[in-house]
Amino acid sequence: MENSIIDEKIINDLLPQKFGKAGKIWIALLTVICLVGLFAYYRQLRYGLVVTAMRDYVSWGIYISNFVFFVAISLVGSLITAIFRLAGVKWGSPLTRIAEIIAVAAIIFASLIIIVDMGSPERFYYLFTHGRIQSPIIWDVIVITTYFFISLLLLYYPLLPDIKILLRFKEKSGNGLHKFYGYLGSFWKGTPAQFKLSEKAINILCITIIPVAFTIHTVTSWLFATTYRPGWDSTNFGAYFIAGAFLVGAGAVVVAMYVFRKAYHLEKYITENHFEKMGRVVVLLSLLYLYFNMNEFLTPFFKMKKSEEGYLTGLFSGDFAPVFWFAILIGMIIPIIILLFKSGRKPLPVFIVGIMVIIGAWFKRYLIVTPTLLHPFLPMHDAPASYLHYFPSWEEWAITIGSLAGALLIITLLARIFPVIPIQETLTEQHEKAV
Repeated sequence: MENSIIDEKIINDLLPQKFGKAGKIWIALLTVICLVGLFAYYRQLRYGLVVTAMRDYVSWGIYISNFVFFVAISLVGSLITAIFRLAGVKWGSPLTRIAEIIAVAAIIFASLIIIVDMGSPERFYYLFTHGRIQSPIIWDVIVITTYFFISLLLLYYPLLPDIKILLRFKEKSGNGLHKFYGYLGSFWKGTPAQFKLSEKAINILCITIIPVAFTIHTVTSWLFATTYRPGWDSTNFGAYFIAGAFLVGAGAVVVAMYVFRKAYHLEKYITENHFEKMGRVVVLLSLLYLYFNMNEFLTPFFKMKKSEEGYLTGLFSGDFAPVFWFAILIGMIIPIIILLFKSGRKPLPVFIVGIMVIIGAWFKRYLIVTPTLLHPFLPMHDAPASYLHYFPSWEEWAITIGSLAGALLIITLLARIFPVIPIQETLTEQHEKAV
């Protein structure tokens, strides 16, 4: 009887909650930002890429920076789920659903932003009909598509036991959501055979997604490393990209943990211990990424070849220096200093560090793309003045910010539709503790 009461309490705590006033304002704000982004994209479709500030030299601008950022955030979402499940890490159970939701939202907009960058949407279709296997771009398309479907399945399969629970609460979910839950999981009866089959499928997905996740970031780095430009001619880029992706992904997870904990009153399920452990993870990843940054810049800086000189000078003391040092300090050094102290691994400081890491990571991706393109091996002669500099147009900013808002909108809606903490797993752990 007592176990039944505890179970009902856990279920009621973890059921998706309807939006309050603040939630509705948040949704409305994100929707407006997305609509502004759509209007800017309409202008780009109508008038062409001339509405952007991209030209012959900076042909990859803020769109590709944003693409790399989304791909980076998506990495750790799936890897947290895969590694925690395969290693049997029990403390990570409340975080897996959050990580899966972030991964799905990020990879959706990574795919969309590539289509935006192409100018004409039909060119995406041509990648499949006229793609060349010699090109790293086609490798990227294949691996992103594979990664998207695995991430979607990794979100869906663990949801099935929870959907069975959600179907019991029609009065709370409403007719529309109840029908949707029925469509997604009415076949799930919760039999031992189904649980065994589901567990096997999840384990296969977890094993599969680890090399796929590493591949997606390695291939993305090859898009740069195989292009003959100062700053990109590096064999370190694959590991450099993966280390950065781990860091920004972990930062996104801790931010989401804090927001959901506060918004849904989940203090009993996402505890200070979770922030303590994730804080340790973030400081380790910050140190790792700082090492790769030092490794990436120290060698060319020491040699200071003529072709690299303008690029490195622009980063360290030139036009891009304020953004460069801002990204290094905000994205790595200050988070390390904060998280080394136990008081810095409390929920609020970890949340602030997570925001800093995300902001620093976005600007870091901007710096990977733009300064290099402005310093080609062949000097810019007889080029118009506008070609010598790059600052995104309002259309580029609107589409970029709209895509970020779109990812947040998907995360918010998924958190409204599904439990952000796995209910069935929480109940199972509670029963194991009771025994």
